[in-house]
Amino acid sequence: MRYTGSINRKSRRLGFSILENNKEFLKGKKRTYAPGQHGQSNKKLSGYGEQLAEKQKIAYLYGVNDRQLRRLFTVAKKMKGSNALNLLIVLESRLDNLVYRMGFAPTRRSARQLVNHGHVLVNGKKLDIPSAIIQPKAIVSIKEKSKKIPLIAREEKVGTLPFVKTDNATMSGEYLRYPERNELNQEINETYVVEWYNRLVK
Repeated sequence: MRYTGSINRKSRRLGFSILENNKEFLKGKKRTYAPGQHGQSNKKLSGYGEQLAEKQKIAYLYGVNDRQLRRLFTVAKKMKGSNALNLLIVLESRLDNLVYRMGFAPTRRSARQLVNHGHVLVNGKKLDIPSAIIQPKAIVSIKEKSKKIPLIAREEKVGTLPFVKTDNATMSGEYLRYPERNELNQEINETYVVEWYNRLVK
């Protein structure tokens, strides 16, 4: 099942900002170390443990469960080029992620909710499947009747990345191209995830 619990707790466990803005570790938070009685220990992870930790980082970051991540890895393996980069490209091409990247929602979790509730259009047609893989040059927009929803109309917007273009006036954006590795989160090691799934996916 997809994790729906505390983001702060998981971020502390992994030592990694799932929200990609480090708000989980800002001054004033009660605890920044890992939860549990051994949370402050510096025990070194084994190779298996490092692979598992990186898989969990990606799973929590993009809001997917293990079954979904395994399926996406299978898709990535069929693409030309590096399996590691292809996996990130497939994850970034999910509709819920693009809604987040375009700044229409403050988090991927809230972006998924907007898509589920039918507030998002792709090339002018409603698409309510958050996991749908979108191709470059697609136009993602917010339904006219949904533009006044507080979550969407908020003043504080998430910064966009170069592979998407957003027009806040019309609440629409274009997925320009596949992302490059240096444009994505530098704190994850996707090669460990590839090593993990190479044992499981043939």
